[in-house]
Amino acid sequence: MGIETVLDMKHRQKPFRGGSMKVLLVNGSPHKQGCTNRALEEVASALDAEGIETQIFWIGAKPVGGCVACGGCATRGACVFNDSVNECRALAAGADGFVFGGPVHYAHAAGSLLGFMDRLFYSNGRADQPNAFRLKPAAAVVSARRGGTTAALDDIQKFFTISEMPIVASRYWNQVHGNTPSEVEQDAEGLWTMRQLGRNMAWMLKCLQAGKDAGVVPPEAEMGQRTNFIR
Repeated sequence: MGIETVLDMKHRQKPFRGGSMKVLLVNGSPHKQGCTNRALEEVASALDAEGIETQIFWIGAKPVGGCVACGGCATRGACVFNDSVNECRALAAGADGFVFGGPVHYAHAAGSLLGFMDRLFYSNGRADQPNAFRLKPAAAVVSARRGGTTAALDDIQKFFTISEMPIVASRYWNQVHGNTPSEVEQDAEGLWTMRQLGRNMAWMLKCLQAGKDAGVVPPEAEMGQRTNFIR
């Protein structure tokens, strides 16, 4: 069963309209309208101003488990657990860039977000499905009351570097501080950092499109040689 068929069973979010470049922003917080969402909204506002279509996808408040290494995605074309992971994968296929955001819990990225990303990225491209992420720009955004932000950013960005995704940066680390959205509003530097991130993402997307229009061909996807180090 292909991913499109699986996802037709249940839709929570509308697909992209089409016609313009698109960025999918993933809210990995259990609070739909919390601090992480406020940061993502600021990124989206800068992208919208540059003519980039945006959509914020919330992973939900239920605990999201990680990959159980069953291998079912290799034959099904989607994760065997038909939840927000598969919904996001369907939207991701039509996106040109991504922003993954989440709160800091115990000095690392929230567990539900990491479990969500484990399954999303592992199941991506299985069973001859198109790769939704390869060579598409991505950025990580985190929110925290005080500490742990740079460790959380590193948690998220590892998914990008293993997936051949160019990482988009801002003028400072992509973080906001506050315990409530109203406190995030007081973090003027953090919100400016989010807006600059959106502008940089828009610029990179336009550069990539200009390259395509000029006939620049991306490198072919290759698995390469895999080795294990136990003898």
